[in-house]
Amino acid sequence: MTDHTQRRADLERRLADLDRRLHQIDSELDSHQSKDWDELAVEREDDEVLEQLGQSGQAEIEQIKAALARMEAGEYGVCVTCGAEISEARLDLLPATPFCKTCAR
Repeated sequence: MTDHTQRRADLERRLADLDRRLHQIDSELDSHQSKDWDELAVEREDDEVLEQLGQSGQAEIEQIKAALARMEAGEYGVCVTCGAEISEARLDLLPATPFCKTCAR
């Protein structure tokens, strides 16, 4: 079995970064309370972008948590669809991926 200590540390670091970023997004969304209609319209457009970033961040957090759970279960690096080993090169690019190259298509 491959030692994934460094990969675990990288995933945990990314998880912490995403958590900080999502808290910043929440703070930014809460701070928009302009009284001017023009400024409010611009803030709402910005809010939509921030919300999309937040949703993307939440999705990545879930993927990372699932990868960490697979590590705990000793199933990390094994495709959840076909059971084949996920290449180290693929895990280097997509460390939270649950799929081998073939099943990801």
